[in-house]
Amino acid sequence: MQLRIGPDELVIRGLYETLSIVNDVLIGLIFLIGSFLFFSDATMVAGTWLFVAGSVLMLVRPCIRLTRRIHLQRINPALSPETARDF
Repeated sequence: MQLRIGPDELVIRGLYETLSIVNDVLIGLIFLIGSFLFFSDATMVAGTWLFVAGSVLMLVRPCIRLTRRIHLQRINPALSPETARDF
């Protein structure tokens, strides 16, 4: 069995994987900070806005995956869109 992966594909996969990881870390931090802000009535509004921002970032995750698939299909149309490394 031969596996042919070009250097462009590796760079693209790495870029989108990094974007996904950064997005996931931001989601975690935003929800954590928002949770702490809910302990005080004075900061509850700020906590609510952080939850909204975290929810938006959760919508960004599938957009990153979809953009990655489209990008990979454009550089190699013969490539199967299914991959075990789909994050």
